[in-house]
Amino acid sequence: MTDKKMIVDRLYETVKEKGFVCVGLDTSLDYIPEAMKENKSISEALFDFNKEIIDATYDVTAIYKLQIAYYESYGIEGMIAYRDTLNYLRKRDLLSIGDVKRSDIAASAKQYAKAHFEGDFETDFITLNPYMGMDSIEPYLPYLTSGEKGVFVLLRTSNPGANDFEVLGVDGKELFYHVGDKLKELNDNYLGEYGYGPIGLVVGATHSKEVEKIRNRYKSQFFLIPGFGAQGGDAENVNKLLIDLNAGVVNNSRGILKAYQNYDDGETKVGKYAREAVLKTRKDITLDEDL
Repeated sequence: MTDKKMIVDRLYETVKEKGFVCVGLDTSLDYIPEAMKENKSISEALFDFNKEIIDATYDVTAIYKLQIAYYESYGIEGMIAYRDTLNYLRKRDLLSIGDVKRSDIAASAKQYAKAHFEGDFETDFITLNPYMGMDSIEPYLPYLTSGEKGVFVLLRTSNPGANDFEVLGVDGKELFYHVGDKLKELNDNYLGEYGYGPIGLVVGATHSKEVEKIRNRYKSQFFLIPGFGAQGGDAENVNKLLIDLNAGVVNNSRGILKAYQNYDDGETKVGKYAREAVLKTRKDITLDEDL
């Protein structure tokens, strides 16, 4: 372990300071006002839109998550915007998640780790799919045990199809608990100052009967929480996944990126309405009318 602050400790402190909202920069050209796209390349339009969102929300946002599929779909131009957005976040000393959901073993996983923890696409955290087994997680450990990087591993996801496999009974408990227990055992070897390790979990806010049990079972792991709002997750579920409004970040993507579309003057005030949407997300979850 280096003397540098663990990235998970930095995330904890950032949530404490700025709140738990994670802004999902899942940016599509369809979301961008026409005036912001005029005389620009695809990469410039995507990046400029992201920059406006970031500049308007950085002091009320814990972390930014870039779903890589939105950028890959535009080819090289999209990946230039992905790179430039991550670089801009890094220059502003803001935290980022590369939502890449990688899953592979041995040499291939090492290359994925290098691709997303170093170089052009460097980010602070990435998402992983664990269903090829623990040897698909272990190649990332050199970055995690140093404290410099972190991961969020799919556990109990918010999509309807999650019930196809995640809840299958295996040796007396659901499959996702087998996954979580193995990840907890590994994570607990590398706990930071606030009692959390670098191996976080993706836990959707849509499973009312399970959220409290999941939180109690994995107290030393940070959660990335999708599913609030449009997917049906409610404030009570989110609060049960947090610990004193920390230990997790709550993702909101389209609700923030497209917030401007609800207003007559929105196309000239994208950042203003994105910021209001971040604050509304926080208020809706905390039920604090003063936010």
